[in-house]
Amino acid sequence: MDPTPVRRRTRLWRAPWLAGSAALLLGVLAGAGTPGLSASQPPAERLVAGQLGDAVSPSTPEQLALVEHLRSKGAIFYGAWWCPHCFTQKNLFGTEAGRKLPYVECAKDDAGRQRCEAAGIRAFPSWDLNGQRREGVLSLEELKVWSGFPGGPAAQPSGKVPKTPKASR
Repeated sequence: MDPTPVRRRTRLWRAPWLAGSAALLLGVLAGAGTPGLSASQPPAERLVAGQLGDAVSPSTPEQLALVEHLRSKGAIFYGAWWCPHCFTQKNLFGTEAGRKLPYVECAKDDAGRQRCEAAGIRAFPSWDLNGQRREGVLSLEELKVWSGFPGGPAAQPSGKVPKTPKASR
């Protein structure tokens, strides 16, 4: 028998890692660390599954006017609460205007899914206006041109939105 005592390795990294993981998990489950979500907010203002969430900055008068114009023209914005591009689209309008968007939630319940299926929605976000569809995130300028917003650039004769040049790498 070997008289040398057996030494166990102490793995000091495990305890802080486990404690940190537990704290992070509990924080996420409690809503901490999520943008726009805090435990001090009333339940109605907290983000929940099935809701796209509010934009992160206040709306300008021009953003509010564009939303009212889009609503008056009958535009519809189709999206899904889990879609990051839909949130990006909504965020372009700011908080107040984003709440007024003519938005149809396609992934929350059966009624929304059926409405989106009937409309033939294939991608998120999608916009419908006057029988035309645009898919993907549209800039405010693109929406202004497409909808004929009076404060925006003159509409193209073809009704098409001009392509934005992409930056070269």
